[in-house]
Amino acid sequence: MRSTRPPFTARSERSVRRRTSPVLAAVALASALALTATGCSSGDAEAGSQVSATPAGGSDGKIQIPDDIKQKLKEHGFDLDKWKNGAWKNWDKDDWLREADEFINPIIKGLWDPDRMRDAEDPDKSVDENDISGDQGVTDPEPAPVQAKAVAPTYHANAATAGKVFFDAPEGTMVCSATVVEDPAHPGKSNLVWTAGHCVHAGKKGGWYRNIAFVPSYNDAGRTADQLQNATREEVAPYGVWWGDWAQTSDQWIKQGGETGGDGASYDFAVIHVTPEKGGNGKSLEETVGAALPVNFDAPAVPEVSAITATGYPAAAPYDGQKLYQCTDKPGRLSMNTSDPTMYRIGCTMTGGSSGGGWVETGSDGKPALVSNTSIGPVTSGWLAGPRLGDVAKGVYDEVSGKFAKQ
Repeated sequence: MRSTRPPFTARSERSVRRRTSPVLAAVALASALALTATGCSSGDAEAGSQVSATPAGGSDGKIQIPDDIKQKLKEHGFDLDKWKNGAWKNWDKDDWLREADEFINPIIKGLWDPDRMRDAEDPDKSVDENDISGDQGVTDPEPAPVQAKAVAPTYHANAATAGKVFFDAPEGTMVCSATVVEDPAHPGKSNLVWTAGHCVHAGKKGGWYRNIAFVPSYNDAGRTADQLQNATREEVAPYGVWWGDWAQTSDQWIKQGGETGGDGASYDFAVIHVTPEKGGNGKSLEETVGAALPVNFDAPAVPEVSAITATGYPAAAPYDGQKLYQCTDKPGRLSMNTSDPTMYRIGCTMTGGSSGGGWVETGSDGKPALVSNTSIGPVTSGWLAGPRLGDVAKGVYDEVSGKFAKQ
């Protein structure tokens, strides 16, 4: 069966069941893939597609809507006040902005309250037998499942760069996992977040998602779902809500990303530049959370990697999307198509909701670096796969960094 939702790894608290689908025996995959997707802006190594920005907060703490955002909305027939009062819920294909330079994401103050965050759903996509080429590329034997381990609270103390990306799609409120990464243009003061491409853009048959926001250290104290029923916004988002004011994903994801996972998965990554919803005290995201990971775009070959750690907020049973987990395993290879880069694959029982979460490898220098993100996984929750980051990923990253280099 095919899911009508976006890809798997970023699953929601309500939409928690994966659909099964056949796979080619020649690929030796026992179960179907489910891909998590959330959308952002596009780009590649040569000319990344770009997206325009969200409003920044003024010195008085009030939200200031930049003139370029107002103008862009006006050009597309949107009234800013009507947009903030619910016009963004119009997903008519003629009005659903698709191209990279059409991305607009005005801050709607208070939209992401604790209830809305808690109820956000994972964008679920299944993969059918045509999504995998059984006789092309290199695919290693399916790894044994690795049981995901709960990260001890506080999450800020033990995984400060991790958080959730929330966004709205035609299907409803959605959620993915994400990671704070370094910005070469602003050392020590990064406002960059790494996630999956399907967490910002719907792919070849859709456009940009809306109201994209990042919450670092979501549910930092590790409260249960019941305890979160009465939690304040500060308890759910102790380091604030950060809205995307620029986003970029690969052109390949925008052109190839499908309604059923698999297509475009080798390029399923995105970078979001964020700004605080409440204006802020002048501190960057990195300064606020106290950490940011470097990104390794010279993706090491599988034999050279002893272990990769994937981090995320899995939401499908037996998880509920409210707590942070990690899996560590030696990666193998998964080929979706010989013309696309081979993906990393690890054993991991994390389910949907973990989509977009960072994959970290500790290099020979003893320093951790982000080398991938969760993109797809099987219905049986036994493993996850993520794109290897190379020139295209670096192009996306550099475009977003360069956009804000002089600010």
